[in-house]
Amino acid sequence: MVAVNRIYIAQLAGLPVFGPDGEPVGKARDVVISLRIDRQPPRVLGMVVELVTRRRIFVPMLRVTSIEPNAVTLATGSVNLRPFHQRVNEVLVIGELLDARITVDDGATAVVVDAAMELTRTRDWRMVRVAGRERTGRFSLKGPVQVWRWEDVTGLSVNEIAGQPQGAQQLVAVFEGMRAADVAHALHELPPKRRHEVADALDDERLADVVEELSEEDQKGILSHLDEERAADILEAMNPDDAADLLSELAEGTKDRLLELMEPEESEPVRRLLKYSFDTAGGLMTPEPIILTPDATIAEALARVRNPDLTPALASMVFVCRSPSATPTGRYLGCVHIQRLLREPPFDLVAGVLDTDLTYLSPNASLSDVTRYFATYNLVCAPVLDEAEHLLGAVTVDDVLDHLLPDNWRETGLSHA
Repeated sequence: MVAVNRIYIAQLAGLPVFGPDGEPVGKARDVVISLRIDRQPPRVLGMVVELVTRRRIFVPMLRVTSIEPNAVTLATGSVNLRPFHQRVNEVLVIGELLDARITVDDGATAVVVDAAMELTRTRDWRMVRVAGRERTGRFSLKGPVQVWRWEDVTGLSVNEIAGQPQGAQQLVAVFEGMRAADVAHALHELPPKRRHEVADALDDERLADVVEELSEEDQKGILSHLDEERAADILEAMNPDDAADLLSELAEGTKDRLLELMEPEESEPVRRLLKYSFDTAGGLMTPEPIILTPDATIAEALARVRNPDLTPALASMVFVCRSPSATPTGRYLGCVHIQRLLREPPFDLVAGVLDTDLTYLSPNASLSDVTRYFATYNLVCAPVLDEAEHLLGAVTVDDVLDHLLPDNWRETGLSHA
């Protein structure tokens, strides 16, 4: 028996999915419906479940034995692992139906904020209710959420959903709390129109984080959709090395215009990175590692390491240089590993615990040289210096892996091996 008879789909998103013996399968991400020509409630075909590998698969509703407020249980833990591919006349409720504009039989217009499915006597699930807020103008909504029968609204055919301008506030709310990489994977599965609408709704910082996790083609698609002013703002909010990678794939004219639109202090490190080939240490590095002067204390170094915006690899090492401390720095003095920082008294100076023997990389070191460097020294972060021993940046192991993996690795997800 199914524990709950009427299920609102937006509440389903993100629920853990388990097999019959409690073994974890993944998370519910969406529901697939098959739209009809008439206005009768459409049949619910199944759920899109995201496995721990980030691969999204289709699970038929016949495999679902219970839907609780805090979990979904399947009849079997064995599922078809083929990636989900949307077919003609299929609609994703969360990905495409939310934020759609509808007209109620009384003439009122509204925006969909949720939809509900129910189990029928024939054991089929049907999408029977639409929840929405009435529109009072082109952009404004007012009043409480209202619920209508599916057959009492229009505007939800495949062609109408694909053709109408659509907001993305409800879908963005579903993405709230998800990692940027997971949002990027979800965007890749959406039709281009919907992907662009979500990009328009996200703030610059969040969109920049998501764009960094997209495939090259999806990155270029979103950037070309945005007006050039906002595209430049997104590039400013991205990590300089990611922004440089993206710009290097654009036509020269487009790249130059976007660099001109960026603030000079934001574009300058990106321009420096663009001078190097993408498969060298200079092309792989970030120009913004943790850099301190020799009179900084251990406590100051640990405070910098605790910055939640840093990746674990970048937080594993602090670089100590003479002023200026922005890259390219003054003379490089050495580095301090995070394990050493944790063992030392907080008010000691970083100058007293430097690792001065660690070999550094030149900006022209090849990708294979960088890979061998990490394997040799068992590190996840490495300094990049010029001939005058000025720190130019740091290469992290995730940058290396990104270039060693196949071009489509972000789209194929993780292996089950």
